[in-house]
Order: sequence, then structure tokens, then C-alpha cells
Amino acid sequence: MNTERSAEYFKRAKEMFPGGVNSPVRAFGSVDGDPLFIDKAEGPYMWDVDGNEFIDFCCSWGPMILGHKHPKVLAAIEEAVNKGSSFGAPSYYSLELAELIVQNHRFIEMMRFVSSGTEAVMSAVRLARGYTGKSKIVKFEGCYHGHVDHLLVKAGSGLATFGVSSSAGVPDAFAQETLVADLNDVEALEALFAANAEDIACVILEPIPANNGLLLQERSYLLAIKALCEKYGSLLIFDEVISGFRVGFEGASGWYDVAADIYTFGKIIGGGMPVGAFAASKEIMGHVAPLGAVYQAGTLSANPVAMAAGLATIKECLSEDFYQNQGRRTAYFTGALNDFLLENKYPIKLVQMGSIFWLRFAEERISKASQIDPKSMQYFKKMHPLLLENGIYLGPSGYEVGFVSSAHSLEILDKAIETFQKCFKEVLG
Repeated sequence: MNTERSAEYFKRAKEMFPGGVNSPVRAFGSVDGDPLFIDKAEGPYMWDVDGNEFIDFCCSWGPMILGHKHPKVLAAIEEAVNKGSSFGAPSYYSLELAELIVQNHRFIEMMRFVSSGTEAVMSAVRLARGYTGKSKIVKFEGCYHGHVDHLLVKAGSGLATFGVSSSAGVPDAFAQETLVADLNDVEALEALFAANAEDIACVILEPIPANNGLLLQERSYLLAIKALCEKYGSLLIFDEVISGFRVGFEGASGWYDVAADIYTFGKIIGGGMPVGAFAASKEIMGHVAPLGAVYQAGTLSANPVAMAAGLATIKECLSEDFYQNQGRRTAYFTGALNDFLLENKYPIKLVQMGSIFWLRFAEERISKASQIDPKSMQYFKKMHPLLLENGIYLGPSGYEVGFVSSAHSLEILDKAIETFQKCFKEVLG
């Protein structure tokens, strides 16, 4: 595969950006390669600057649920940008998008748009603290919530413990306001609440953890977390930046039929443009400025171009049988590969929920980050360059999930299945 122009651009980029990239995972560090510079994309395909074509299963890390350059999304963007790219004032697009979301999501009544998932989480946590008057946060090992200071922490020495910083620049005092528990361990969470009964403002988790593998949880576990929050007067935050509008219109809450107190969204509601949102009941959202004392603001919040792109995308997601079709085609893809893996006795399985999938390099179920064997990532390190050479683009980390868009037809998936099988054989013998 010719990558001369990408290599040239990357050399130049390393003089301009830390590591040559504007987000760390793009550096291809965990697959021992150099990043490809993408030139264009359409439908389920992307092309790099050297003209190499790929079936794209990264989908910009999730938001391209309709595929690239969907005609209705493009038309909406063109209409909006022709009126002006930013106003710093209310626009009708944001109102229409919010009404469409709230009217079709049983668990929320009011929302606030921001510009990224990280900003949505930061605001949701501040809201929970302002609403409860408490300071501590509970998060889970293996759940990622953006690069917010008090959430860039990892577990210390116990199952339920004060967090320790996992990034330079995060003061210990910040990290110690965050408590970290293991996923899928109710006893550890009960112990954590008992030891900090008066201090916990909120529990935040990805109800479908999809940033460190696809770590599927049971409904009973989510209900147990909810019950503890209610018992101790804490709020439950579902981070649905990835799962929201991806596994179903109501995300994980709809899938499991479990309501949270506050939600964070992103990805799909921007239709490929930068966007985030946090949402809750009117009573909780009534504490956000200018109605309440919890301050949040942003010049580019509800940017009209992003709102128009999101509105066009969300309308398509509400079309008849959209999510059923997404799930069926993804199950077709993962099912065919799992049959092949089982037949050849390869110790790998594709885990799926809705149109999200993950290459799990283990036969047994994994529901918490500590169960992932780091050595298993050697398989992915060998697989990734092979897949690229054969026209398949996945995110450059074995811990990341893949996505299927509505543009991935059965014909395209059949082609991808054949390619994956070829690469599995080459890596595993």
C-alpha cells in the first residue's frame, strides 16, 4: 500500500502538533504505524491522500450513523451555512432539534447544547454538584468521559477507592474528589457509598461502556446503581455520548428500560459536526443559568450549522425500522465472522450491541476493564495493518469499538467479512 503522501504530511504535522495529531489515538501508537491522512469520504468508504480506498468501520468514532456525505445532511449543512456560520444568538435549528429529541425520548424533558461530549460531561457533573450540594463523584474503571480534570482518574489500591490522577496537570486535590469502583461489582459500590454517605453528588457511567472494549452490563446491575443513588440522595448520570441515538433512539436507557437523572449526548446529534448536550428533567435543568445558579455558557453552543446537520440526521434515525435494520445488518456481519472464528477454533469473538461491535480477543465474556488481557492486543496490532492493506479501516486501537452505518449494505458487509476472514487466517494461522 502506497502511503508516501501520508508519511510526508505526518512528518510535517509532527512539527505543528504534539505527536503530529490533534487527538492522541490518531497517532497509531498502539498499532506501531503512522496515521493515514484522509482526503475524502462517501457512504461507507474513505480515501486517504494516496488514493487508497477503505470500507470505514470507524465512522468518525460513531457519529456517521448514516455514512459519509449523506445527501440530506449535506443539503441541510449547505442551507444553514448559506445563512451564516455562527450567530452567538438563538437559532431555529436548535429549537427544532431539541423538540424532536425531547418528544421522542421518554427520559428527558429539557436540554442544553454544548460543543463536545467532554463539555457535556463537565457541565452535567457541575449540575449534579450544584443540585445536590455535594462534592464527590463516583466513576468506574474502564469508563471514559472525556478529558475533564476530575474524571481523568484511575483506581488506586482498592476495589472502592479514591481516584489517583491518570494525567499530568490534574492536581491530586481534584482527583481525590473522584471515587473509582470496578464495573459489575455491586458490593464494592455499596461499600463506597457507605463510607462516603454524605458526600456523593453523583455516579457517572457509560451504561454501555464502549471506550475500553464493549463491556456489556446486565440490567440488574444498572438498577442496583440507580437504587443506591436513590438511597443516598445522589444523582445518576448516564454518559450516552456513544450509545445515545446509536443502539436506539433512547440509547441505553431505552435498551435497558432504566432511567437516569442526567444524560450526556454527543456524536450523532451533530451529524458529523462538533456537538454535545446534557439533558434531564425540567426540575433538575431549572438549576442551570439563567434559571438557576449552576453556570454554563459557550459562544459556539448550538451552532446553527451543527444543529442543522444534527436535525437532518435525527430525522433519518426516526424513520421506520431504522434501528431494527441497523441491528440486523450488524448481527449479520458479526454472526458470519463469529461462525468462522468458532469453526476455526480461533480465540476471538465479535461482541455486538445494536450497530456497535468489538473484536474481543478472548472467548470468555468480559464485563470489566481488568478482565482484558493486555497481551491479547498483540493480535490487534498484527490485524490492523493487514486490514488497512486489504481495504478495511478500523480505529487504531484494540480497545476501541467499531460501528456500522446505514450505508453499509449487505453486499459491502459480505466484502468486509471475506477480508476479515483472510486477515484472521494470516494472523492466527
